[in-house]
This record gives sequence, structure tokens and C-alpha cells, in this order.
Amino acid sequence: MERFGPFIALLVLFVAASLTSEYFLQVTNLLNILRQVSYTGIIALGMTFVIIAGGIDLSVGSMTALVGGLTILALNHFGPGAGAVVAGISIALLLGMAGGAVNGLIVTVGRVAPFIATLGTMAIFRSLTLWTIDAGEFRSNSELYGDFGMGLLWAVPVPVWILLVLTVLFSVLLNNTPFGRYVCAVGSNERVARYSAIRVKFIRFVCYVILGLTVGISAVLLSARMNSVSSSGTGLNFELDAIAAVIIGGTSLSGGRGSIIGTLVGAVILGIVNNMLNMWGISPYLQGTVKGAVILGAVLIQRTNRSWNE
Repeated sequence: MERFGPFIALLVLFVAASLTSEYFLQVTNLLNILRQVSYTGIIALGMTFVIIAGGIDLSVGSMTALVGGLTILALNHFGPGAGAVVAGISIALLLGMAGGAVNGLIVTVGRVAPFIATLGTMAIFRSLTLWTIDAGEFRSNSELYGDFGMGLLWAVPVPVWILLVLTVLFSVLLNNTPFGRYVCAVGSNERVARYSAIRVKFIRFVCYVILGLTVGISAVLLSARMNSVSSSGTGLNFELDAIAAVIIGGTSLSGGRGSIIGTLVGAVILGIVNNMLNMWGISPYLQGTVKGAVILGAVLIQRTNRSWNE
């Protein structure tokens, strides 16, 4: 169940959606689902490393808004040309990694519980975003940046390709490198990992930096798609969607094990659920209820499986 449960759930949902809506299997609708989940899905890939290592990050939504807003300010400063777009994207990636590094330092060096540390930085990042633009909206003057956000490659949106490429790269990093094994060891048993000469703090710190990098990538794609960033609305509930995708994908909240491919499947499951609710005419205000129920169900299934194994 832990290994194949997410894939079975995806198959069941896919069949159910196909039978209940004649529009679900349309290529446009499927690509729209993938595009929608790509922004939080990319963040969820980085969140997988953090959760496997025994941490969590509640600040990713606020960080996305801050990084996206500062990126647009940088673009407007450098100008509308291609060089400015490249510089803006580079700045976004560096800002994302810096935000992740801040969280990592607070958790590892400051020894603050990840939940409390990232709850605090969540408030800080959102507050800085609102203050920077006086609770308004960041607007880009670069048409080229907007074209990049809406770009297609072989009729598939660019964010979808980036999500798939990162899934492959991160899956190799987690499953086929010493770093991936160290991440699992740290999350499984920190004391044993330390006795095994694994640099526990450094591994956790790098995990937060990786998550920050994915936040930077998502901020670029999201701000480029809209060519603007709302200081109050951008990134709202991204942390819920990212954590939900990770848990639904089979990663244990207690750390020690997880799957990058499973996280991708979890993100797609959430996208299909939202799409089905919209097609059935169910109020969007109830989508949070469904997400919460799905998260609770996934955690209960994990706990039940663990109890049977014990």
C-alpha cells in the first residue's frame, strides 16, 4: 500500500473523472490540470527532502510571493530585454535559496523546532511582501517575461516540462546518491546517523536550500504566467498543497522514507480532485475541506500500515 497506494488512487480517480464528465479527457483540460499543479508540485518536490529529513516548512507560500515580487522589481529595474529576464530569473533562484538557507539556519544552528521556525518566517516573508508594495500588486513591464510564462514546448506548457525534469533529477538524487541515503538516515534516526559520521545539521540545511530553490523556480513560473504578483494572494495555501502532495505520495510525516515520484503522483491527484469538484459544480470554498480529508486519510493509512507491520 505504501509503495503502490498513490498510483492506485490516481488510477481510480482518473477512471471516476472520465466516467462522470465528458470534458475530463479533453487534451486541453488535462494540460490545464498539469499546469495548475506544476507550481505547487515543484515546491512539493523540494518539500519531500525536508520532510524525509524530519523537518517541515510552512513558509513556502509567503516565500513564493516575496521572491516573485522582488523578481518583478528586478526586471523592471533592468529593463524589458532578454538579458533582464535572465538576470531576474537568476535573482529569483538566489533569493529562493537564501530564504531556504534562513530557514535551515534557524532550524539547525538556532535549534528551533521546524514548525515554529517556519511559522515565524511565514509571517515575516508575507509581511515583507506587503510592506514592499504597500499591500498592492507587483506588475512587470516586460512582455518577454510574460511570453515565457505562457510558453509552450511541443504543445505542453513550460511549467509542466520543468516539473517533469525536476522529478527525474530529484528522484536520482534521492535514490542513487550518498546524499539521498544520508537524508533518509537523518530522518529515520538522527542519533544513529550522527554516530555514523553523517553531518546531520548540514544535511538538513541543504534540504532547506533545495526547497528554497524549488520555491524560486515556482515563483518565476507563477509570476511570469501572470506577469504580476499579488502581495496578499500569491502563494496562498501553497504550503498546504505542497505538504498534502508529499503525504499523499507516500512520504512519512515522521521522516526517514519517501518518494519523489510519489510526490508527483500526489500533486496530480490533488489537481484531479480540484478539477472534478469544479466540473461537478461544487463550491470552491469546500475544496479545502476535501484536501484536509485527503491528508487525514493518507496519514491514517500510513499509520494503519505501520501498525500492521509492527
